[in-house]
Amino acid sequence: MATFLYRLGRTAFRRRWYVALIWMAVLAAVGFGAAKAPAAPDASNSMPGIESQKAFDLMEQRFPGAKADGANARIVFVAPDGQKITAAENKKTIDKLVDEAADGSQVASAVSPFQANAISKDATTAYATVSYKVKADDLTDASKNSLKDAIAQAKHAGLTVEVGGDALATQPAAGGSAEAIGIAIAALVLLITFGSMAAAGLPLLTAIIGVGVSMAAIMALSSAFGLSSTTGTLATMLGLACGIDYAVFIVSRYREERAKGHTPQEAAGLATGTAGSAVVFAGLTVVIALAGLSVVGIPMLTKMGLAAAGAVMVGVFIALTLVPALLGFWPNAVLSRRSRKTGEIKEGGENNGGSRWARFVLRRPLPVLLLSVMGLGTLAVPVMDLQLGMPGAEAKPTSTTERRAYDDLAKGFGPGFNGPLTIVVDAKGAANPKTAVTTIEKKIKATDGVVSVSPARFNTAGDTAVFSAVPSTAPTDKKTQDLVKTIRNERPATEASTRAEFEITGTTALNIDMADKTQNALLPYLIVVVGLAILLLMVVFRSILVPIKAAVGFLLSVLAALGSVVAVFQWGWLASLLGVETTGPIMSMMPIFLVGIVFGLAMDYEVFLVARMREAYVHGDSPSHAIQNGFRHSARVVAAAALIMMAVFSGFIGAGESMIKMIGFGLAIAVMFDAFIVRMAFVPAVLALLGKAAWWMPRRLDRILPKVDVEGEALTHQSAAAPAHDDPATQEPAPV
Repeated sequence: MATFLYRLGRTAFRRRWYVALIWMAVLAAVGFGAAKAPAAPDASNSMPGIESQKAFDLMEQRFPGAKADGANARIVFVAPDGQKITAAENKKTIDKLVDEAADGSQVASAVSPFQANAISKDATTAYATVSYKVKADDLTDASKNSLKDAIAQAKHAGLTVEVGGDALATQPAAGGSAEAIGIAIAALVLLITFGSMAAAGLPLLTAIIGVGVSMAAIMALSSAFGLSSTTGTLATMLGLACGIDYAVFIVSRYREERAKGHTPQEAAGLATGTAGSAVVFAGLTVVIALAGLSVVGIPMLTKMGLAAAGAVMVGVFIALTLVPALLGFWPNAVLSRRSRKTGEIKEGGENNGGSRWARFVLRRPLPVLLLSVMGLGTLAVPVMDLQLGMPGAEAKPTSTTERRAYDDLAKGFGPGFNGPLTIVVDAKGAANPKTAVTTIEKKIKATDGVVSVSPARFNTAGDTAVFSAVPSTAPTDKKTQDLVKTIRNERPATEASTRAEFEITGTTALNIDMADKTQNALLPYLIVVVGLAILLLMVVFRSILVPIKAAVGFLLSVLAALGSVVAVFQWGWLASLLGVETTGPIMSMMPIFLVGIVFGLAMDYEVFLVARMREAYVHGDSPSHAIQNGFRHSARVVAAAALIMMAVFSGFIGAGESMIKMIGFGLAIAVMFDAFIVRMAFVPAVLALLGKAAWWMPRRLDRILPKVDVEGEALTHQSAAAPAHDDPATQEPAPV
């Protein structure tokens, strides 16, 4: 591995023009494909294997042509204080709005609250429903403006009017200006770390090119593979963060090899052969974690994971080829200003901050270990109160009309009105389908926690019915979850007496079922991903205990991160500082999402840091000196890489979308815990206590596992002879 990458790095340095042109051609090709590709489809909410999805599929089968995939707008009216919505003037205003809204060519129907009896008991609140023939993305500006104008006129008449649904909903940007600030912070960290504008800019440039290639490829393939516009969010996050980090490690090792006296081309080859080996295996662990998301069985999550894995692989390829090629264009520019001025290249020192910290831990390994475990364990305590759900309109900022419409409906009709349960009755086996459905209606209406039940609607064949049950509690309330479970637990007796089957669906039930599905998939996912990664790390480090220690450290960091997410987004601690206006259940996919991504990133730091320790140990250092050597060479760069990832992920905290905000915070805090507590304290403390046992490997297993030479031992002999074979024409250009 090291020898192959060494040759690849030297070739990329020597043939820099070809490498640069190839990547530009790739970027242009996928960009052209993205421009010509059909528009990305809407995000699919299909969740195979859960009851709510089966019920939805049955509805589509038994009610042909009634698929509700068109856009809709629920217009909520609130009368001025002291007035009723049924007053003559208010009724006239509402009817006028409904009539104007119904005139559009894309409108399927517009139902007045006075037709549908959609008026609150105190007659202060009402709502009208406008349904469209096309999806929200296909609505024309004329259709949207017609609805907006009608709403504006109603507001002018004195009514409070808010709009829910997706017809006028805006899609917030992933990170906005905060994301740009995150990238700016990453650039500042790079500049401080390397002391060179070129060294700081090169990782940013290559990462942006990598993300450009990845995102263009996702857009180009969106129609063929059903990738939605949201699929690229995770790919952008990880592609940018990993791309910067991988380039940072190559550039850092290049500067180190230059300080040893190697020529630029040789230094590029050695950097790619050594640090590049760590990049390959770190990238593989991330890919394993992301591809492993397919174990959960949720198509959207699978697509997001595979797209992000592809972005990470692009980042790896760019780090191994484009980075050494760009070093070939500017071999001296990435050195510090002092090195360029004096001609004396000096990188780091024998007694830097990393080695001093390592000696501190080596003197006190047990206290450091106990403090790190206790600290992370304390932060993980809130996980005990974890409640899962899916954020809806209630999680949007109060500045949005969707959120205000949600609040007005909850106030006027009750908190459960925003999340009704849809009951689908299959009465094919019943002697009298209508009687069976009526019995099921009465049974569900009599259940504690159900406020009302709508009249059943039968299909043409008369063997299937659909009706709604409104809970007394909000969609994300745990009592609503308990209500769904109660109805399902009491179902066998009802079905036996009526000989009709029924299932529960709707957005609320779908979110509950998805939370259960992800919880049940978490353990198998952990076993698959952690097991594969341990095997991979055994190949890299030739050790049994080091990979196990890496997995334990990861579990500590991810549990502490998830506990912090619960404390902020569920309990509300410091929520206002992050712009979280409403607390509630944690997104159902968040635990497995956090596990998958953070595991990959945690293994990044494990490989980069411990690979240098392994390299020093293989070359003759004692276990304690190997720990010091690894920290002396890698601690500063690992810290910089972690700060960069934190900056990039923190940029997504500024998103308007609650889900993206939660993911950004969770990833940023997890990287902080893993890099600065687990890798900088827990790891050296454990290795210090283990001593030589840390690097023990049974001989039989050592013979079975493939040799990858991630330490670059084979390069020791090559590097001594390589300069004599260097082509003068490919050597160092004029100083920059």
